Amino acid sequence: MQDFVKILGLKHRREVAGKSAIFSGEHFVLEETDWYLLNLFRLWWHYGISFLRLQMWVEEVMEKFMRIYKYQAHGYAFSSLEELLRSLGGEAFVNMTQRSVAESLLEVGVTQRFVDDVIAAVLRSSYGQSVLVPAFAGAMSLAGAQGSTWAVEGGNKLVCSGLLKLTKANVISARVTGISLHSSEGRALYQVHYESPEGQGSAFYDLVVLTTPLHPSRSNFTFDNFDPPIADLPGSFQPSVTSVVHGYLNSSYFGFPDPKLFPFTSILTTDTPELFFHAMDNICPVNVSAAFRRKQPQEAAVWRVLSPRPLDKPQLKTLFRSYYSVQVAEWPTYPRYDAAKALPPVVLHESLFYLSGVEWVASSMEMTAVAAKNVALLAYNRWHQQLDKIDQKDLMHKVKTEL
Repeated sequence: MQDFVKILGLKHRREVAGKSAIFSGEHFVLEETDWYLLNLFRLWWHYGISFLRLQMWVEEVMEKFMRIYKYQAHGYAFSSLEELLRSLGGEAFVNMTQRSVAESLLEVGVTQRFVDDVIAAVLRSSYGQSVLVPAFAGAMSLAGAQGSTWAVEGGNKLVCSGLLKLTKANVISARVTGISLHSSEGRALYQVHYESPEGQGSAFYDLVVLTTPLHPSRSNFTFDNFDPPIADLPGSFQPSVTSVVHGYLNSSYFGFPDPKLFPFTSILTTDTPELFFHAMDNICPVNVSAAFRRKQPQEAAVWRVLSPRPLDKPQLKTLFRSYYSVQVAEWPTYPRYDAAKALPPVVLHESLFYLSGVEWVASSMEMTAVAAKNVALLAYNRWHQQLDKIDQKDLMHKVKTEL
């Protein structure tokens, strides 16, 4: 993603300092302070060296994952998600999509208490799910929680709109309703059907990349003339609700009767049945000026609340003393990771590719960008018959010799 930002001339959004805490429904089980050494001491006091074991585990996974950028820089691609994962970390990476993050962390010596308090809070905030999510998805989520992530000034959507503009693509603003298979001179030819405010239409393509999830709860278009037929993929998506609330935080609910003393801008939660929200944070504008300062805790601020269901009025009154406005967005955000075990295919037909299957490995902008480049390289290599660039073994050695 850093390369995209440089190419498009975008800037990192300025970071605004803030402290986090983990709430159990009754009290904070872990609180961040302004002092780094004190934060380390608190982690050690509560959880021993579990945080060090976690960091070592995440770093090992990420170090191997970063190999994909070298492979793609040399034009290598993979025809399945399993082959991509094997090239990075062998069968161990494939197995990480089949076993839970809790199981993997306990195996390397992380304590159950640390898993219940910290790991659960991070995964509830990122995926809205428990510590039973697959280890690979969990590792990506935990890597993002360690403070190495960043945002684009003006909003992350500028990356997508900027890349689209850079390609000078002919964009048809319409909803795709189906894909029909035809042939031309022995090659597959795909007719893409769509509908727009102007009416229905279609166009023929040699290559097609699908980016919408092909699952019953999300897929609403058809495949015609394919033999064997292309069926919906197993699995479902996790519903999530984001509520943006402009109001006065009820700090008493979190154990701070005096709102002036409330120090946190981000609140994560443990997996407690009574808790009706996953996380909440005091959000900043997409453009952060040098003069921008967060509101004082006793002042009205804009908070983002993540929850599994829309908040009702009593729940809103629990979190806020009063509020001016509430804006709600509800949609199926991430795969329900316990709903399917097999990874989706990358190649649906000869030149029909599927991008969104990578979400079942791990769901993030970075993973989608990696999958998109893999599909682009795969389509190019297959079209030009460069089969030595597809699903190659021992790539680390090949890359070193090419250098």
